Amino acid sequence: MIHKTHSKNDLVKLINEINIPIIFSHSANKTDIQTLLKEWIDETVFYTSFTENNLYKIHSMIHLKSYLMNESPKKSLTVKEKSAIMSVCKKIIQYSRDCKYQIEPSLYNSEQEIHDDMCYISQYGDLPSVRRCCRLMNLNLKSTENYKAIISPQVQGLLNEKKIVKQVVMPEKIKIKRGPIWIRFD
Repeated sequence: MIHKTHSKNDLVKLINEINIPIIFSHSANKTDIQTLLKEWIDETVFYTSFTENNLYKIHSMIHLKSYLMNESPKKSLTVKEKSAIMSVCKKIIQYSRDCKYQIEPSLYNSEQEIHDDMCYISQYGDLPSVRRCCRLMNLNLKSTENYKAIISPQVQGLLNEKKIVKQVVMPEKIKIKRGPIWIRFD
């Protein structure tokens, strides 16, 4: 019933975030936590005490079962996969920043290659470089595509917390001018 891509930490965070009344030891392994969660779901027909506005957007038992049966939205990457994604990100950043969205000086041969790479990496939105690539490519005036990085609920929650902290610490924006500074001595 619980998809194998959900890690122990993912399950623990889910239980704590949506306020499921399960008591477990932190030394328990993934199988133990899955068993406790399955037993609780089987015993509980109707549960209304889910935390409001939780990261997972789970508000009913149907949503919970659906979330657990499907693959985890948090993508765990191998070292090879991550290095391949980072390589693609570097090419896209080079295309957008250094080549100013021109294909000729870049490592790409066509717009279709860029589109294919963006579609491939956009599913790994938990990586900051992927989010940066999407942001840079959306600034391209020649492209009609709007790329959106797919971000897991956990990472989205962390990003929202950082945004709130930045607003609290720096309520008014500080503008820093970039460019040449002229100093004149009279």
